[in-house]
Parts: sequence; structure tokens; C-alpha cells
Amino acid sequence: MAGQQHYPHGALYMVATPIGNTADISLRALQVLALADTVACEDTRHTAGLLQTLGLHRPLLAVHEHNEAEAAQTVVQRLREGQRVAYVSDAGTPGVSDPGARLCAAAVAAGARVLPVPGASSVTAVLSVAGTGGGDGRFVFLGFLSPKAGERQREVQALATEPRACVLLEAPHRIEALARDLALLGERPLTVGRELTKQFEEVAHMPASQLSAWLQHTPHRTRGEFVLLVHPAAADADHEDALDASSLRTLDLLLTELPVKTAVKLCAEITGLPRNALYAAALERKE
Repeated sequence: MAGQQHYPHGALYMVATPIGNTADISLRALQVLALADTVACEDTRHTAGLLQTLGLHRPLLAVHEHNEAEAAQTVVQRLREGQRVAYVSDAGTPGVSDPGARLCAAAVAAGARVLPVPGASSVTAVLSVAGTGGGDGRFVFLGFLSPKAGERQREVQALATEPRACVLLEAPHRIEALARDLALLGERPLTVGRELTKQFEEVAHMPASQLSAWLQHTPHRTRGEFVLLVHPAAADADHEDALDASSLRTLDLLLTELPVKTAVKLCAEITGLPRNALYAAALERKE
């Protein structure tokens, strides 16, 4: 059990916390948080509430994205004094699309031990319900795509030929913009997890082109945190083989006058072919 584990002094513990349902806290996380001399955290108010719910009361130290480099030195000094320091982000695993990576790097550079305390993860949660592991079990974690529209569209276009499953995260205020861009992938299968482990959790499976319509079906669907899994592209070494010569000529003509996104959209409407195959061919012809 958790109490039999050795927890050395002078070590930094990267503690995963629930992504929504407090019952997902692990026994080891409870043990480490109870033993910690200091709990460093992304948001002291949020963590104070979590600890209170768990029946724990520990000294807190704010270490977030705006002060992480400076606060890391405070943590390193406490480690040198022999303290056990636990670090938690607001939800999930620290350092994975959350603060914590700089703190970890500073502790390692100072020669301190850094120990993982794993727990709930939106990434593995969505993979477990998607019905795919990328065929051979491989997947890519991309996290949050660029907030800039042009760069985000280029990132989505790159997914057209990705043979592995791709896991994305998105916030409620940007999910509709991401949905419009993911429509570029056409009929590519997509699994959406909204508010995973929380009261209004939803898991849905659909073609990428239907995500916008799914979000607009009910007003509440644009609220909450999202994790999305883009299923692997169909195994096809040469995407142009899947397109007839006439369709490729149409695509070539459109590409001479229009941006890739617009050319592919129009070509799909003209030919009735899937956008993902057309995007793959367009990207290959632009190289």
C-alpha cells in the first residue's frame, strides 16, 4: 500500500491531481501531500480547496507560469534544507500542458531528486474510450494548438497524413475556432471528450467535419474543457493513387490561383472526394 513506499527528504514530488472528479485522487498522492513540508501549486486558492476537501492542511507556495523561474529557486532552497516539496497543478499532471516543467528542470539542475506521483490523465482517458491506439499503439500528444488562426490551420493540415492518433487539448473559448479548422480533415474519425470525469461529462465519436454542428446542437456544449483524439490517417503510402487524374487536374488548377485551404474545399465540393485525401495530395504537390 501507499504507506510502504519510501518518501525521501529533500525531494520534489510531481503529484498528479484529479481532472474533475475528486474521487480519482490516488492513495499515493494522499500520502505524499500529507507528508509534504510544502505544497507548491499553480493556484493557492484552488489547491487550498482541494486539500480541505481531502482533509489536509499544508503550507502552500505559489508556483505558476508567471513566476515559475523565480519561485523555482525558493523550492530548490527548501529542497537543500531537506524538505519534501510536493508540486501540483490545478488538474492533471504537472508539466504536461501545465506549469511544472521549469520547476522540475531547476530541481534536477540543483541535483535534487524529482519523483513522479502519477494519476488521472485526460490524455489516457480519451485514448481508452476512442477505440484506437493508432493501430500499433502509437499516438502523439500535441496539447494546445496555436492560438493564431493561420498557424493553427497549418498544424491541422499536417494532421492529414499523420499515421498515428493525435491527442489535442482545447479551452471553451477557442473550441469553435478549432472545430472549423478540424473540418479540413473531412471524414477523418474524431473522438471528443468534454468535461471528462465531471458531472456533465460527454464522450462523442464523429467525423471531424461534424464537430462544429455537434457543438452547436446544444448551447452548453461549448462550455468546459476539451480533449480531442484525431484518429490515425488511413494507411496509404501514396495519397495521389486514391485520386483519379481528372480530380488531380482540378486540384492543380485551383492551387495555382488559391490558398491550399480554399483550393481543397472547392475541389472537394466539385469532385465529391474526401478533404483529407485532397489535403494530403495538395501538401505533397506544394513541396
